[in-house]
Amino acid sequence: MTETLCFKPRQMSAPQYVLSLHRPEDRVAVLVRNRSKQQTTQRILLAEDIASPTFQDWLGEENRAGADVFIGMNPLCPGSFARTKASVLEIRHVYLDLDEDAAASLRAIRTSADAPIPNFVLDTSPEKNQVVWRVEGLDPSQAEVLLRSLATQFNGDPAATDISRVLRLPGFANCKYNEQFLVRAIQESDVVYHLRDFNIEEGSPEAPRRLSDGHTSSRKMPSGHRSQSEADWAYAKRALARGDNADQVIQRIADYRADDKADPLYYARLTVIKAQLALMSPQQTSTAWTESPERTGRDH
Repeated sequence: MTETLCFKPRQMSAPQYVLSLHRPEDRVAVLVRNRSKQQTTQRILLAEDIASPTFQDWLGEENRAGADVFIGMNPLCPGSFARTKASVLEIRHVYLDLDEDAAASLRAIRTSADAPIPNFVLDTSPEKNQVVWRVEGLDPSQAEVLLRSLATQFNGDPAATDISRVLRLPGFANCKYNEQFLVRAIQESDVVYHLRDFNIEEGSPEAPRRLSDGHTSSRKMPSGHRSQSEADWAYAKRALARGDNADQVIQRIADYRADDKADPLYYARLTVIKAQLALMSPQQTSTAWTESPERTGRDH
């Protein structure tokens, strides 16, 4: 995995988001659900057609009439007219749907060395989020194990752990509540991740092995305890804020953690990247993006 320290988070429109998730020629599911009318419409189209002004105008009309708008996270096989696990062409994304204590979960993700920087973070309603990582090289079984494990570790919705899942499309209102909320997406990284980048334990007691070999086991801290990873993140943020060289900060953390990390340099680099992004992110992203990482709970 190659990280970049200079990526600047940016807000994305619906067409930008569609074409960041998918290639123009991908077949992708779009779901439009009007709860008040008890109507659900699913369209399976090329990504470039979903991003087109004509289709976006139609989605806008449906949204203004009270319908929620969702998009598939993984492309479907050519000729598919149904959104099933069997029809998924390739695993391109893993994700979390954070409903409970979302700010704490999002902060935990951003300060943890066990999960990489998210590619996209969506504000889906007040104090709720969806988090998306771009991936490659995972088969469907590996992807669903990782989805379940991420949900377990970061308190995500366990129902949103299948590879054919649809998540909200930014730029459209969330009509689920009395007061509509405009869904917004922020791109925080352009890296494509691999299974080895997630140091997450499998959630099943019958499968205690780790998803990625060669990593030390994660430690569960009691409530109120500040983990070493959180302390490293806080140190990196302070050092960068006072002007220390990023490479030097990486080396200091790697030296300090040499005895308890399988790959201390990778761990240190990831910690410094997260700290630098936290310092450079715009104010409107999330207050959790700039707060010190005290003990965190779970994030939407």
